[in-house]
Amino acid sequence: MSEIYNIDIDTIEKIADIVSSRELSEITIQDGEKSVTIKGKKCPPPPAMPFSAPMGITATPAPAVPVAEDKSADTVSGNIVKSPIVGTFYVAPSPDKPAFVKVGDKVKKGDVIMIIESMKLMNEIQSDFDGVVEKILVSDGQAVEYDQPIMIIK
Repeated sequence: MSEIYNIDIDTIEKIADIVSSRELSEITIQDGEKSVTIKGKKCPPPPAMPFSAPMGITATPAPAVPVAEDKSADTVSGNIVKSPIVGTFYVAPSPDKPAFVKVGDKVKKGDVIMIIESMKLMNEIQSDFDGVVEKILVSDGQAVEYDQPIMIIK
């Protein structure tokens, strides 16, 4: 049988290639009351997201311990600000606004130092430390994991 519902085998193979290359789960083509469904690989379910904390959450304090950026880098010490949730790190409240803090800025306990977006909620993260921002370890817009070091304050 070279045709199925007026769709030739070459067309079906091309559609199957598109489903595969774009990693689609399936596509259905309908012609009147007749239809053909081409299924691709099953996509794994998305990872479970932890409960999102409300706005104004504070960063978890960490002891002042040395942090090695990589094996060839010098050891850096200070208070480590870690991500309290999984999400996306932002240095400013919006793209057209200035950053909350930059390297070299003085911060006080309770100052908002970043935003982490999680599940479409913008969570303002406050500093648990007084000091100077020594280093920002992630880039603006970068995905962060729970308990991932974000910033060092001395």
